[in-house]
Amino acid sequence: MRRITLWLLSTVAVLVLLFSYKTSTMGPGGESSAVATGSDGSAGNSWTGTDAGSTGSGPVSGSSSGDGTATGSVAQTRWGPVQVQITVSGGRITDVRAVRVPDGNRRDQEINDYAVPILRQEALAAQSAQIDTVSGATVTSDGYRESLQSAIDAAHLK
Repeated sequence: MRRITLWLLSTVAVLVLLFSYKTSTMGPGGESSAVATGSDGSAGNSWTGTDAGSTGSGPVSGSSSGDGTATGSVAQTRWGPVQVQITVSGGRITDVRAVRVPDGNRRDQEINDYAVPILRQEALAAQSAQIDTVSGATVTSDGYRESLQSAIDAAHLK
């Protein structure tokens, strides 16, 4: 009888500790970062550059082989916002830069310091948003892919 009581109390104590453990899902204080919005209040993407056969800036229809930059929309993830900007030259992605990544705590920064360069290289190699997820940075990888695809769409690349 004494063993059963001791085992039951130990099990209850472990379960209480397990369920009371809080993980960091937001930045300090539990707030999320502000979202970049367009003039109409919506978070969107943008293209700045020239398109083949035209000059100026702004979105164009059809396929683009121009030079410029495209900023993807802000992908809201459970750890914070992710936003990517691409540089296009000759119809190819020549650079990818993470404009925003989750940075609410030191662990977020460690993960992104590791994952973002890998995601950048994957995007440059693939020339698309069809890139592998970085192990340990699944949420950031998903947000990165979403914003990258938005930037590619804004630049009218295939």
